[in-house]
Amino acid sequence: MSRNRTLRTLALWCAFLLVHVLVAVAGWLYPSQPMGDVVLVYEPWSSAALSGGPIVGVTETWVYPQLALVPMLLAKILSVPLIAAMGISDAYLIAWAVLVIVLDAIAFSVLIGRSPSQPRRAAAWFWIAALLLLGPIALYRIDAITVPIAVVAGLWVTRRPAVAAALLTIGAWIKIWPGALLLAAVVAARSRMRILLTAAAVTASIIALLFLFGADVEIFGFLTEQTGRGLQIEAVAATPFLWLAAVGSARIEYSFEILTFQIAADGADAVGAVLTPLMAVLVIVITVIGALKATRGAAFPRLFPPLALSLVATLIVLNKVGSPQFQTWLIAPVILWLVLDRTRATAPALIVLALCALTCLVYPLNYDALLRAEILPVAILTLRNVLLVVALVVGIRALVRVPAHRPSTNRE
Repeated sequence: MSRNRTLRTLALWCAFLLVHVLVAVAGWLYPSQPMGDVVLVYEPWSSAALSGGPIVGVTETWVYPQLALVPMLLAKILSVPLIAAMGISDAYLIAWAVLVIVLDAIAFSVLIGRSPSQPRRAAAWFWIAALLLLGPIALYRIDAITVPIAVVAGLWVTRRPAVAAALLTIGAWIKIWPGALLLAAVVAARSRMRILLTAAAVTASIIALLFLFGADVEIFGFLTEQTGRGLQIEAVAATPFLWLAAVGSARIEYSFEILTFQIAADGADAVGAVLTPLMAVLVIVITVIGALKATRGAAFPRLFPPLALSLVATLIVLNKVGSPQFQTWLIAPVILWLVLDRTRATAPALIVLALCALTCLVYPLNYDALLRAEILPVAILTLRNVLLVVALVVGIRALVRVPAHRPSTNRE
């Protein structure tokens, strides 16, 4: 490896680690408790499970898929030496940040290797910039665990399809969204049968293990728990109601059951009720378009990235929830797009970077003002939500434009 390449790789690693440290520390400095979920929710869940108390997802229904508890438990175990050696009160937070940074570093090493190509360097710089712009929310949520898993799996779909399928399935059992990448891989990759069989085997193993631990109706509780929730204030579909709240014609209320702020207004429940069916329909439509392209000979590097981004963006745009950490879901598809088809990935990459910056401006920097329905944060959130729709449109447009030609057959 030449000296210049060595220096470029070293610069990438230095920037990557520096940004992680800055973002981790910013969690202590930014307003609105961007680390709140980690200490107020994840730590109590893990403590209860380790101390013989209720086990979320096993002895009681849970909002997350069951494997989400694993990294929470790992962080709790990692925090024990910190408490014993130094008596650090924020040991769990530190342990969580270390866990995420280690997982990100593993994925980053897979991405850039020893001598990264220009597309992989571009993808690496994009990841660094996205983390910096999104801020602490990129680290201090369960979603941060799934991003490196999705990145590694996406890079391995063609070379190690079974391993990629296993990783994406595990990721989906932590937070559902990696299932969108799994679906895209099934559609776009030639080894789709191996991917399907591996995903089915991993899922069956997880369900069998949960049965052994005593779970039954709780196994799919993460799906049923979502049905009763209202329209969260940051959801794309909540945007018109936020403007109504700004002029006093709607209210922002806190749900103690779901632990989130929701819209209370005429029509909000009706809008929330149609979002999930609409999401399902659009996922089917996008999948059918991708499948038609695949059957007509579309190349994997052209088909997989826009298909993955379109599916992930659909899960965000037509969601009753609009949590800021959802923006991390978009990072993996764009990294893969930059690696596989860099010339067409510029616009999606810039859009996602803008989404990260706008999201940080809303949460945590102006979240208190948003809860008061002040005009500035509502306007920023509106711009963010419009840009999410643009990201979806850009993904679908790129998917429709993927060239697909049936293999020619010689007739005598």
